[in-house]
Amino acid sequence: MSFSFTEEQRAFRDSLRRFMEDKSPTTEVRRLMETESGRDDAVWRQMSDDLGLPAIQIPEAYGGLGFGFVELGIVMEEMGRALLCAPYFASTVLAANAILNAGTEDQKRAVLPPIAAGETIATLAFTEDNGRWDAGGVDLTATADGGSYRLDGVKSFVIDGQSAELIVVLARQPGSSGAEGLSFFTVRATAAGLERRPLKTMDPTRKQARLTFSSVEAELLGEAGAAAAPLAKTLDQAAVCLANEMVGGAGRLRESAVDYARLRIQFGRAIGSFQTLKHKAADMLLDVELAKSAAYYAAAAAAEGDDDLPALASLAKAGAAEAYLQTAIHTIQIHGGIGFTWDNDTHLWFKRAKSSEILLGDPSYHRELMMQRWKV
Repeated sequence: MSFSFTEEQRAFRDSLRRFMEDKSPTTEVRRLMETESGRDDAVWRQMSDDLGLPAIQIPEAYGGLGFGFVELGIVMEEMGRALLCAPYFASTVLAANAILNAGTEDQKRAVLPPIAAGETIATLAFTEDNGRWDAGGVDLTATADGGSYRLDGVKSFVIDGQSAELIVVLARQPGSSGAEGLSFFTVRATAAGLERRPLKTMDPTRKQARLTFSSVEAELLGEAGAAAAPLAKTLDQAAVCLANEMVGGAGRLRESAVDYARLRIQFGRAIGSFQTLKHKAADMLLDVELAKSAAYYAAAAAAEGDDDLPALASLAKAGAAEAYLQTAIHTIQIHGGIGFTWDNDTHLWFKRAKSSEILLGDPSYHRELMMQRWKV
């Protein structure tokens, strides 16, 4: 596969970066991370109405713009760079792709247009208290009740689960195990028996919630018992998008570290002139650029439906996670004592780096997956 960005894609990135820099300065990030919803509704409407960002990769037949994962990766990278506080990853990446991968044609036509228009914020609830990212970790049950289903159990670490209006839930048939008996369901936030509790997390810029289902009525999404394959595809696509988001944050941190090293004077000279900091800056550049290459390549593979996508998604996620966290550590060290303070903005990206490292599986988990998936 040969990959490079087109002129249109570069222009799209430039306009996105200007928008993110204008709407998501660190003062705004700090304000929104203290709110329960973690978003600015006016900015979300601009993203939806003016830029059409929630509709990027949704096909035109379902109210979207019909672009692919390369463009979605650009959006995620610029959002990660600006640390934008918005339910984009939950609604556009997780929920919309789960519906595209699992839903029937009628369900897609009914559910996706409001998500593409930004009118409905959705999320995907698939993880539970056990913290597992695979199908075998699902314990929440779905019991047939006439023409509908009743959900019982708990979902945890649900991104933007406290404020989403539509929840795509992964559940299993009672008595089933592993990848067998899994189905997707849709639940409205106002459903009787659903309790939502915000979680206190290390990264307040990305809200998470614990959802308790007590005989909650739900509508089946797609085919009963056939959710294992759509789930795997959705998680691979999400890993690619998260990798692109992470390289955006890592790139921003690297730039701030280098800028500070050029400005900070020690012993009569800029600290960036010292050999040890030159080595650190070179290491950061190498880490970030290698992670970018893997993330971009995986996005292109997702756009083309490449058979190697599962392995490439894990490769990109593992590489971006380590590059982001290591760059955050270097950035704090280069800033010295001030780098550990609340007033310095570096900790905002550091916390996102650490939470993203674990989200969807840590590097060790994805390296193991990559070796299992790679086709020799």
